[in-house]
Amino acid sequence: MEVSIKLHQEGGLATLTLDNPGKLNAINLSMWRELHRVMDQVSRDESVRCVILRGAGDHFAAGGDLEEFQTLRTTLDQALVYHEEVANALEAIHHCDHPTVAMIRGACIGGGLEIAAQCDIRICDSTARFGAPINKLGFSMYPGEMAGLLKLAGPALVAEILLEARILDAEDAARKNLVSRVVAPEKLEDEIAACVRRIMGGAPRVATWHKQWMRRLSHDLPLTDAEKAASFAFLETEDYREGLAAFLEKRPPRFTGK
Repeated sequence: MEVSIKLHQEGGLATLTLDNPGKLNAINLSMWRELHRVMDQVSRDESVRCVILRGAGDHFAAGGDLEEFQTLRTTLDQALVYHEEVANALEAIHHCDHPTVAMIRGACIGGGLEIAAQCDIRICDSTARFGAPINKLGFSMYPGEMAGLLKLAGPALVAEILLEARILDAEDAARKNLVSRVVAPEKLEDEIAACVRRIMGGAPRVATWHKQWMRRLSHDLPLTDAEKAASFAFLETEDYREGLAAFLEKRPPRFTGK
């Protein structure tokens, strides 16, 4: 059975599917490396307006592929290389220029949760389950992997997830702001499609700038005068003029990304 990161692009939408048949899409080292490569490729593609990350079938991803730990992560040197590859893939998702949406069904555990945490928006159905019960396996989460989860969830929830090895259901995850919203299983595809339409209805460079500033403002450092000036780069774009004109003329805007 083929294990892969599948990429499908159509009309400005890129969909990445985690696919490891028979293992609930558990992610092995080759998949982490491919995820890094594909996310970098998609981020550089200016025709892309939105990226969906999902799992094949009824699950997002049930963590890492533990079987290969016995051969690829047995020494300190191997462990450092292995988990730097994981951290690199997560960073590639975080730094993607385009909006990213996690579409979550079933298991979103361990590495799957780490991937979802790096996405801009997380939408799940009521079958979703979230956690990282790795204390029961005798190993800890690599700092480069924990960082994204900590930024999203905060130390209190990460403590629940890692110290108690709690598995959260969809509603609990929503109450704790781990996911953006929860829908019935039969409505997940429609909710994702509606989310994508809203994202792609906006000016693409504005989405990129918003992501840039969200990342920048997450660091508790004052903006320089140059950064403040750079936040008005939209004034020179055709999309800004088109957006204002469309509003005044009471018609939908036709953005081109210029």
